[in-house]
Amino acid sequence: MNGIHDLGGMAGFGPVAAEPERTEPNFHADWEPAVLSSMYATLRLRRWSIDEFRLTIERSAPVDYLRRSYYEKWLVALEELVVRHGVLSAEELASGRVSAPPSPNDRPWTPSFELPDGPARFTDGQAVRAVNRHPSGHTRAPRYVRGRVGTVVRAVGAEPLPEDAAAGVCTPQRLYLVRFEAAELWGPDSGGNDAVYLELWESYLEEIA
Repeated sequence: MNGIHDLGGMAGFGPVAAEPERTEPNFHADWEPAVLSSMYATLRLRRWSIDEFRLTIERSAPVDYLRRSYYEKWLVALEELVVRHGVLSAEELASGRVSAPPSPNDRPWTPSFELPDGPARFTDGQAVRAVNRHPSGHTRAPRYVRGRVGTVVRAVGAEPLPEDAAAGVCTPQRLYLVRFEAAELWGPDSGGNDAVYLELWESYLEEIA
């Protein structure tokens, strides 16, 4: 979706005040490692996919998304997901006390990474265009790349299609590493010979007529 979460690579939002890589800490608060551990632990329950987790964050109100820190977004999403999928009740979450075992896991998330039948649609070195669409749900195609032309570097196996995975449906699809020149994405003023490499699903790309 075209939400507040998808501002990366877009012009007009001011400079990014990044911390120096050599001195940037892994965490900025004592509680953040627990959130990271909880995210990975709950994924192992197979109640939801990483894409449903991402979609839950993306659906935050814009003001909440902007004011929350990175791991605050994770924590709020986890709280919503454990209740939605019957791991905890809202009362248990609020009290910190578990009164009953989790509800049965009737629809476990079982991702598949099997390559689809048939040949790959795109080949190494082929020029392709990122499909210019603006879905209302989850997608892993950033806004700034849509409609832009890049070059396939190589096929990189298969991954569940994010749009379906966010709804609990596993649809393996071929994935490609694609190089986009900075000038193609941001115009001649981008400067230098910079390029962006993105892994994009097959349905995110189209042939150039």
